[in-house]
Amino acid sequence: MGYGDEGFTIYDLQLWAEGLGITLWVFAISMIIGITIGIGIGLVRYYRLPFIGKLLMAISEFLKNSPVLVQLFLVYFGLSALLQIELSPNQAAIITLAANTAAFIAVIVISSIEAIDKKQLEAARSFAMDEVTILKRIIYPQSLAIAMPMLVGLLINQLQVTSLISVIGVYDLTRVGDIVNQRTFEPFIVWPVVGLTYFILAKIIGIIGSKLEKRFGSYRMMQEV
Repeated sequence: MGYGDEGFTIYDLQLWAEGLGITLWVFAISMIIGITIGIGIGLVRYYRLPFIGKLLMAISEFLKNSPVLVQLFLVYFGLSALLQIELSPNQAAIITLAANTAAFIAVIVISSIEAIDKKQLEAARSFAMDEVTILKRIIYPQSLAIAMPMLVGLLINQLQVTSLISVIGVYDLTRVGDIVNQRTFEPFIVWPVVGLTYFILAKIIGIIGSKLEKRFGSYRMMQEV
């Protein structure tokens, strides 16, 4: 039996499922961490906290303006050597994607807050409303509605970015596709299936995001009435 003569087997379907599971797991965990940290960075920068705000801005600028692949190598090879710790490929992927996502989320948070009518904030402060209450009742619901389209776009983009994590040895969907392709030598079957899987996942995110956008958009209109 020669190279590429084995054809597809049930084992390929199992590999595909495992790769899909790892892709979704890395994506979900890194997005949760990235969004949480990004909101914190955005608020620190919006309220202009001294020193730490500038430090976070410098880190965010680097993460936004350097290739994700470089960041991935920096974390996997550089961070582990610097801190004398052993990072698994999955851990390095999650750290990289979470940090990269946080940098963009911070921008979304700031731009969404600044898009809110300043008169509302001034009126709330004139009634002696404290900043936490303003954040909770005025800024949060309206900025979330404004941010939703940008957030959905970012999530879809970061989903595509997960295809890069295979270069450090993560057995994600792309890595599995490469393995199956090398064994079967059927690129016009393997890669369309991989691409279609990413496409379906992106569409699911888009549909859910669209529903959330309408929901929060309606809430924002009620707030403005």
